[in-house]
Amino acid sequence: MASPETLVISGLMAASAGVASWFSRDWVGFLLARIENNVNEELRAMRVSTPHLRKYLAGWMYLMVVTLVLLWFGYGSLVFGVLAVVLMGPLPWYLLKRMAQRRRDKIEEQLAGSMTTLSGAIRAGLSLAQALEILAEQSPRPIKLEFQHMVGQYSMGKTLQETLMEAKERLKSENFSMFAAAMLASRESGGKLNETVERIAESVREFQRLERKIQAETAQAKKSAVYMALAPPIILFVYYFVDPVNTTRLFTTLPGQIMLSVSIILDVVAWLWAAAILTPDI
Repeated sequence: MASPETLVISGLMAASAGVASWFSRDWVGFLLARIENNVNEELRAMRVSTPHLRKYLAGWMYLMVVTLVLLWFGYGSLVFGVLAVVLMGPLPWYLLKRMAQRRRDKIEEQLAGSMTTLSGAIRAGLSLAQALEILAEQSPRPIKLEFQHMVGQYSMGKTLQETLMEAKERLKSENFSMFAAAMLASRESGGKLNETVERIAESVREFQRLERKIQAETAQAKKSAVYMALAPPIILFVYYFVDPVNTTRLFTTLPGQIMLSVSIILDVVAWLWAAAILTPDI
């Protein structure tokens, strides 16, 4: 059973946390709004609607606080509690960024084929609006959803320029930007759109060929970066059987917890840094 002193200290700390939460509610609301705007931008690019996003973000922040409290009072380590918060904080944002980037990469791969289909439809005598409808029906996912959205916006009264500009802002793709610029320029000047789109499609295919070549050449280096990131925890696990006393001190003493936490953060940062270096932007 806990001593009266412990109960009093715990009660005072809980009261302090409540008072701090009350006075910092405006700051927390501002922080949630900034995070919500950032996450909404990525979700909008992925064609995902989350009307209760702020509740999810607030729930994740409360989960971080609960984890901090449990590790602080349950395990008796404020250092590990702070470490858990530091790692948990950017985790949803990082996973969302990865998912959005994979979707963009998939759209980039499908864009050249869609351009070829568009060129063939225009050569067959269809208008640009009719050609976009064909793309909305025949293209694979996820680019099919983008063309469907464009056709829907165009049919609701928006101009083609507004529809293409919104898609360009949403996708953030240089290849799609060239594609949209070619369609708008051809529509205004009356040039041969099918020839222009075919040339852009050839350029996109060449870029994709170079990207695949770079990915093949850096695949082994990326695997090595993963192995290097996994090496420290494996070595720590093996070293426990060699010297269990000193290894246990990393988890039970304050200096050991600080060293272990710093090592974990540096290991994660090194892996992210290596992944960024080995993912060049052409």
